[in-house]
Amino acid sequence: MKRKWLCFILAMITLMVYPVSAFAADGPTTPDLQIGLDTAFTFLAFILVFFMQAGFALLEAGSVRMKNAGHVAGKTVLTLAIASLCFWAVGFAFGFGNGNDFFGTTGFMYSGDSMVKDFADALGFSDVTTNVKFLFQLAFAAVSLAIVSGGMAERAKLSVYIIFGILFSVFIYPVVAHWVWGGGWLADLGMQDYAGSTVVHLTGATAAVVATILLKPRLGKFNKEGKPVIIPGHNQVFTVLGVIILWFGWFGFNPGSALSPMGGFFGHVALTTNIAAAAGGLAALIASWLYFGKSDIPAMLNGVLAALVAITGACAFVEPWAAVIIGLVAGAFTFMTSQWLERAGLDDPIYAFSVHGIAGMWGAVSTGLFADPDLIEANALVGKAGLFYGGGFHQLGIQLLGVAGSFAFVAVLSFVFLYIIKVVNGLRVTEEEELMGLDLSEHGTYGYPEQMKLVTDSESKTLGN
Repeated sequence: MKRKWLCFILAMITLMVYPVSAFAADGPTTPDLQIGLDTAFTFLAFILVFFMQAGFALLEAGSVRMKNAGHVAGKTVLTLAIASLCFWAVGFAFGFGNGNDFFGTTGFMYSGDSMVKDFADALGFSDVTTNVKFLFQLAFAAVSLAIVSGGMAERAKLSVYIIFGILFSVFIYPVVAHWVWGGGWLADLGMQDYAGSTVVHLTGATAAVVATILLKPRLGKFNKEGKPVIIPGHNQVFTVLGVIILWFGWFGFNPGSALSPMGGFFGHVALTTNIAAAAGGLAALIASWLYFGKSDIPAMLNGVLAALVAITGACAFVEPWAAVIIGLVAGAFTFMTSQWLERAGLDDPIYAFSVHGIAGMWGAVSTGLFADPDLIEANALVGKAGLFYGGGFHQLGIQLLGVAGSFAFVAVLSFVFLYIIKVVNGLRVTEEEELMGLDLSEHGTYGYPEQMKLVTDSESKTLGN
């Protein structure tokens, strides 16, 4: 029954994105049907990845205080709009246009399927229409930018999201995407990153941690002795629902990267994705239990996300047992690094660098250990076998080089851009505005107006007494 419904949905999407008029006069041929089915499959994957923005909105809004919730949720829509326009105008060309080993040079101001030749070098392997390929890649770019903005929560000016969002979507994310997926130098070396542990997650997390350092901690995050003070999010139910939506959307992120349902390989990717996420959540929960003496729900949620991040690059290259190990390590290690970084003085409200950065690095490195040569050969994947499959240190070395090169590029360019913004415009709201809350100081109204009015009235009465 489920299979019948899936076929029906794909058929309906096929008619929407690949209309009947495009078929030959005598009816659709087998190639026509193949293109239509692949395009419908990819469009469905785009919808799932696009919907992940709702997960980010709930996760981030629930993780901050009530006085900033509306601002953080609304910022998700703002960055999505910025990514959409910038990626359309410039980013898609830099990332996937025909060019050199460092960036694309064709396809600016993308105008539709007629520009297919401008992207043939990077995207010519699939018959999916270029319009849908653009939408699919745009959704990935928007996710990476959403990760960046999460690290700035509760103290960055709205203007910083806009200015840096433009720069990130034009000059940072597309370049790394070109290196790995667009025929760049890491692609030539055979770096394995199926759906973006490095390209999407490490890139976004690296920019986020640079912004976090330059912004400095939120007021009251550290006491006089320099020890971290817990600033709980206002709605844990939101964060749980956000993670469930993200987990759901990840089935577009990873399996959708096959760009075709034919052969069923996307099912293997979906399997490794799901069991890794489950393992990561349990590992982080147990780690928090051992560390705090009580099981911590936010730690479990971050463990799920960290495992999803890690398996994103490895999902096509590893067997299920290896996916479980990748998820377990990601969940436990992310919890430990988040605690260590916080004690070291880093105020990362949603643990963006631990969840997306550290786990992204592990995901990239893990294929150098666990990449199965049978999967690589059977599915025409890039790269060589991992260390534990007799491949030696060749693939592991490439993965480490890719991680180091991408991290260095993003960190340096992010620092330069953000430092210039800091000098010219400033990065952080005033102390008064931060205490007031960004909902009111940046937008003139609270996300929870009735509740915040009660808080304000209570504070006034206390001061009056």
